[in-house]
Amino acid sequence: MNCIVIDDEPMAHQVLAHYIGQTPGLQHLASFRNAIEAFEYLGKHKVDLLFLDIEMPLVNGLHFLKALTVRPKTIFTTAYKQYAFESYELEAVDYLLKPFSYERFMKAVNKAGLSNAAPENDLTGHLLIKDGQSLLNLKQQDIIYIEGSKDYVKIFTKEQFYLVYQTLKGLLEQLQPKQFLQAHRSYIVNKNHVQRIVDNKLILSNQSAVPIGPLYKKELLEAMNG
Repeated sequence: MNCIVIDDEPMAHQVLAHYIGQTPGLQHLASFRNAIEAFEYLGKHKVDLLFLDIEMPLVNGLHFLKALTVRPKTIFTTAYKQYAFESYELEAVDYLLKPFSYERFMKAVNKAGLSNAAPENDLTGHLLIKDGQSLLNLKQQDIIYIEGSKDYVKIFTKEQFYLVYQTLKGLLEQLQPKQFLQAHRSYIVNKNHVQRIVDNKLILSNQSAVPIGPLYKKELLEAMNG
């Protein structure tokens, strides 16, 4: 299934290009910063799937889609909730609110008819995070634990930690479920880095002590034993 990206944000292009690139069955043909350029491209090329932003200069994404006589399958990618109803009136496949996880991205492309999904290890071996003005492809095996605070998380590795604008719940969806466990409402741990359990704390490979919440203790211990 070939696709194009139409979005005026450079970071959105990087994220979508990464997600598309690690998804067998998707072919990234081109990316555009505005709908006018994309309109000319669609007149000359067959495209199966659009990843389309809404709030863009020159032409709004919804108006752009309405103007197409032949509409490819479309997944809207936007930071605005208020256009969801109108997008479904245009028979959009899905509506992704930024920032969205790779798992959520895969749900959308599977709705579009992609059947050749990658194996779990290929999908979740890395975690794409924003580091300053760039994107970092972080190996999940290097993550020791994650601490959440409202809309931010700290991701701790042996060398350093990364501050990422994302919820703990949203990040958990992107991690390998057999490797990462929620120990507390504010903490996720990589069970491969757990060295000891002392009272209601996990002692990790970097000697950090992470509390075990009472609501998570039973499931955590069962997963550790498994």
